[in-house]
Amino acid sequence: MSSTSAAEEIDEAKEREHFRAVVTAFKYYKLCSLDRIHKSEKIISILPQTHQRRLEKYKTYLAKFKKCLDVNNSVVHLIIKDVETMFENVDHSVPDNGTNGTESFGCNYNNCEIASQKQHKMQHDVEKVQSVLKNIVRDWSAMGAAERQQCYKPILDEMEERFPLDEYTDRSLVRVLVPGAGLGRLAWEVAARGYSCQGNEFSLFMLFASNFILNRCTEINKYTVHPWVHQYVNNITCEHQLVSAAFPDVSPSGNRPNHNFSMTAGDFLKVYTEPDEWSCVATCFFIDCAPNVIEFIERIYSILQPGGYWINLGPLLYHYSDMPTENSIEPPYDILLEIIRDIGFDILKEQTGVKTKYAQNPHSMMQHEYDSVFFVCSKPYSM
Repeated sequence: MSSTSAAEEIDEAKEREHFRAVVTAFKYYKLCSLDRIHKSEKIISILPQTHQRRLEKYKTYLAKFKKCLDVNNSVVHLIIKDVETMFENVDHSVPDNGTNGTESFGCNYNNCEIASQKQHKMQHDVEKVQSVLKNIVRDWSAMGAAERQQCYKPILDEMEERFPLDEYTDRSLVRVLVPGAGLGRLAWEVAARGYSCQGNEFSLFMLFASNFILNRCTEINKYTVHPWVHQYVNNITCEHQLVSAAFPDVSPSGNRPNHNFSMTAGDFLKVYTEPDEWSCVATCFFIDCAPNVIEFIERIYSILQPGGYWINLGPLLYHYSDMPTENSIEPPYDILLEIIRDIGFDILKEQTGVKTKYAQNPHSMMQHEYDSVFFVCSKPYSM
């Protein structure tokens, strides 16, 4: 066996392992989320009787939280239904060993440390499932409309300006790429306006959910989630923690914008290598997801057609910044603009202080708001 094929087998094994881990996180969503409620119930049970009496009303709400988890769990299991074959009929399923594709995380003799590490990893992955539920509300519910107005409308309006209908009578000839598409709403909205659009996403958590919503949700507001049931702090009332949101607010699969809409899975830098391919690249809360943001900018420049546009909105959170195992660079915005110009872009428009939120609980006492940057660049024609 050649070293190349051996490396490919190792990569495939790692991909299968990651796929199974994500599926398992969805399956363990309810169990891990219940642990948090049981913790509160246990703490209350050992308090002095006078304290327990004063928390009787709160205890009734803990029971209601469990019912919310049941509702969420029904959606979670719909999301992972048949995901084993969602990528070109490649089967990622696990042979049945009596555990239904899941693992036991109990502590057994000398395996306590390993079990603890697995439990920690599982809890971390389940938190990503909880984040998916909040992103469903952001992208596909009426409750998320205000955030979409902040984050997506400036990009969509800019596209209308750059590709006016009187000049681009057949918008399907305008090819738009949306990297970091998440659950796909921005890409869907782009396609709904007649453009040919492709969304790209790396996270399997997001891909599982977007596959469910885009391909299997035909009825408006058929499903319900309780997005804030996992948030135990900064609540004004328990009712705020119980708030539900119906989705999807449109019928993404029943009213597909046009046949020129698609989603791809994979690393942006690995998937998109063909130069001069796209009329427009629209990025929203994306460019700071790279350890080296320069690689993203260079690739966007390469894949754009001469005369094409890059439209960007978002903060500079630099997700890898505090990860000790990652080599992350974090240039501030002014230096980032210099890099963009140096790579060859013409900056047509730029604005700072654009108020945006991301999957924010509107009822929380603590509100996270970004003063995001918005800019529009063009790739000049060759001289």
